[in-house]
Amino acid sequence: MATKNRTEVTEFVLLGLSSRPEMQPVIFGVVLVMYLMAVMGNTLLVLVACSDPKLQTPMYFLLSQLSLIDISLTTITVPQMLVHTLSVHRSISYNCCMVQLFFFMAVGSMEGHLLAAMAYDRYVAICDPLRYSAIVSHSLCLRITLTSWVVVSLNSLLYSVLVTRLSFCGNQVTHFFCDITPLLKLSCTRPLVNEMLIFTEGVAVVVSPFFFILGSYVRIGFAIAHMHSIAALSKALSTCGSHILVVLLLYGSVIHMYLKPSSSYDLAQDRQVAIFYTVVTPMLNPVIYSLRNQEVKGALQRVFRKFCISGNFQPSSQANKECQHTS
Repeated sequence: MATKNRTEVTEFVLLGLSSRPEMQPVIFGVVLVMYLMAVMGNTLLVLVACSDPKLQTPMYFLLSQLSLIDISLTTITVPQMLVHTLSVHRSISYNCCMVQLFFFMAVGSMEGHLLAAMAYDRYVAICDPLRYSAIVSHSLCLRITLTSWVVVSLNSLLYSVLVTRLSFCGNQVTHFFCDITPLLKLSCTRPLVNEMLIFTEGVAVVVSPFFFILGSYVRIGFAIAHMHSIAALSKALSTCGSHILVVLLLYGSVIHMYLKPSSSYDLAQDRQVAIFYTVVTPMLNPVIYSLRNQEVKGALQRVFRKFCISGNFQPSSQANKECQHTS
């Protein structure tokens, strides 16, 4: 690696998901549909969580923050990729690439911290329900959110600064956005410091929320095992099921992408995994939380009823029947 010629890079060329021209319209159409579904689904979940009085709880405050993170994560990467898919020129300036890297790392890490906060919320609700309102409050959730933003922003800034200190042997990035793994691959010398950082400080910031979630669910598991009421057991499982599924979707991708030696990176395969956690997961999260959560489903039904009877919309007879049926 040390013998490669160094290049003064002023811009990077993002190679995208595929180099086959006939696949570009297909990729554009599929990704555009998923992106719109992710943005609309998460926006609807935020609006419902903020407007419905029955959802004014710490849990749904965290859920609305998670939806905002999903909107941000997919918007940081996908619109640019859609433009490049149908464009001959796929370049991004060096400075814009570093900015994209910073925001992607910060927002991506923040999702894990929010999932950890939601796990703590579920732990207190199930293991100590009588003291739940005294322990978990809106102010506590707000403090956790702000502190997490500070931590992930400093972590992302550190990564971005280290990447700017690298010398690159080319400017063709085998990815559809500026991510740390393909940028490290372009480095002229082995970025040992960066790799050590990923496996030390990176693990502490990115993976520590995962171990916190595991610990919370071990305690929750013990609590559920001692429940004698079928109704209480069913409620506990239903409230945790959606969260567990979202955690598996996120950390399955993160562990596959980042927590492995650079020699085992497969950039072609990693691009497929990246499209999963930047588009598919944000699209699925609101579906998972709305279909498996009776409170969210009830809030959506109330929003639908308000829409049916609002003065701005005069429903047809068929729509009236649907509204009455929903009621």
